[in-house]
Amino acid sequence: MLFAVTMRVSLPTDLDPAVRDDILAREKAYSQELQRAGKWPHIWRIAGQYANLSIFDVDTNEELHQLLWNLPLFPYLSVDIQPLAEHPSDIRPS
Repeated sequence: MLFAVTMRVSLPTDLDPAVRDDILAREKAYSQELQRAGKWPHIWRIAGQYANLSIFDVDTNEELHQLLWNLPLFPYLSVDIQPLAEHPSDIRPS
């Protein structure tokens, strides 16, 4: 199951810099682990924003939920999820 997930980050301006650095390092490691596992095959920055548009490839809605909830940045995210389906005009083979 493919999902387009938009994540917007809102870190508190008064967050301790050491805490911020730790969260961001753990976020990068976790997201790269998911990318290597094929669960997070695409991630793009949204220009001019502290946000990304990502594609997740998971087996169930619950799996997506758990992956997102385990993001170290999750407490600071606004998340929008859209399920994706193949388009009949897509020329790529299924």
